[in-house]
Amino acid sequence: MASIRMFKTFLAVAKYGTFAAAGKEIGLTPAAVGLQIRALEEELNQALFDRGPRSVVLNTAGRKAVPQVEELLVRFEALANADDSGELSGRVMMGALVSTLMGSFADALWSLKREHPRLKVQLFVGLSSDFAYKVEHGELDAAIVTKPPRPLASNLLWTPLYHEPMVMIVPRRPHFELPAEPLDALREAPFIRFDRDTWTGMLVKEVLAQAGVTATHDELELNSVEAMIEIVRQGFGVSIVPQLANVQWDKDGALRVIHVPGVTTARNVGLLERTSHSRMAFTEALKKYFSITV
Repeated sequence: MASIRMFKTFLAVAKYGTFAAAGKEIGLTPAAVGLQIRALEEELNQALFDRGPRSVVLNTAGRKAVPQVEELLVRFEALANADDSGELSGRVMMGALVSTLMGSFADALWSLKREHPRLKVQLFVGLSSDFAYKVEHGELDAAIVTKPPRPLASNLLWTPLYHEPMVMIVPRRPHFELPAEPLDALREAPFIRFDRDTWTGMLVKEVLAQAGVTATHDELELNSVEAMIEIVRQGFGVSIVPQLANVQWDKDGALRVIHVPGVTTARNVGLLERTSHSRMAFTEALKKYFSITV
């Protein structure tokens, strides 16, 4: 009879396209992967892949089987993680922007872990756009990301959790002539820009457009809010960043926070997950935390 391991091997081959690549991902030799796939096909009495000299490709039956196998594994993992006490347990694979660990998500995570000591959350840091792919393809259970700037795949769901105002930060001891007016500073001072191809970078462009700033003197372009804050603190430029919840902005002796006149843009941070997955008890608990505290 087909086993859960066979089904996981089937999905790995469907994803990576070769027995070798799938085996590397799941810890089997290519020969062992091939044996499992042949055994599964014999059990189902139908071929699932068209074999080529260097790769295997899902055939019609294989493509039809993928969502059914995914659903079966979701149900199995939910059963394996069931707990009559209501306590969350087991491992959750979670993506998160580094900056959210300096914001409200960190508070929520630590609160849930204190309440559910058997819960193990494995965090991976990265960019929102990268997390969208990994959540969609099951590499992550969920991720904390900014609001997507474009429609998501039909099997993905984004739920807003909290928002952070987009603010201007300027150094108290700049290594350049800093205009007194915020809009003049944005136009004339060295500008530390968030990577314009990222979701947060698109928000920065929205802020500048709202402020009527059509051109900036870009000094650096980075994809790390933390690095940008530190560069501004050291006096090398000004920037537009989300106002992170757990950063003590008012006590920082090296930079000032300015709310740019006319700007209402905020970074909306939310939970990205598949519409059906095995760790929905955890994601529901996370959403409940924010519905109560925010």
